[in-house]
Amino acid sequence: MGQSLVKNYMHIIFSTKNRKNYITSENEQEIYNYVISLFKNIDSPVISIGGYQNHIHVLCLLSKKHPLIEVIRFVKSNSSRWISENYEYTLFSWQTGYGAFSVSPKDIDLVIKYIGNQHEHHRVKTFQEEFLLFLNKYDIPYNEKYIWD
Repeated sequence: MGQSLVKNYMHIIFSTKNRKNYITSENEQEIYNYVISLFKNIDSPVISIGGYQNHIHVLCLLSKKHPLIEVIRFVKSNSSRWISENYEYTLFSWQTGYGAFSVSPKDIDLVIKYIGNQHEHHRVKTFQEEFLLFLNKYDIPYNEKYIWD
């Protein structure tokens, strides 16, 4: 085969350090727009983005040129710096870890709806509860002691 043909949809989730509520109704769209631009810059266009107060969800088409860890590092480091420079959060940072879950093309619409419903969803469920549900759904072994750094 003469060319590389790749289509990997990823649902990526990461939170603010110590789950501080830095994402507000006043700044969330601007933060999301900047994060979208970073994903685009590393060849991983965003299909959907959303979140709530202390975390974000991104559904993207993962780059065929850059490994997932490189995409995450690029987005988190550049957005941390940008948020620190543009808001009062001089010590802003994202949590060290992240969750990344593959998405079947037939489930894209479900994930888009899920991401778009974050504000409503988190009226009844914390980020920690939500994240543990994802880990269990995808059968990912974990030690809760190390998840929340």
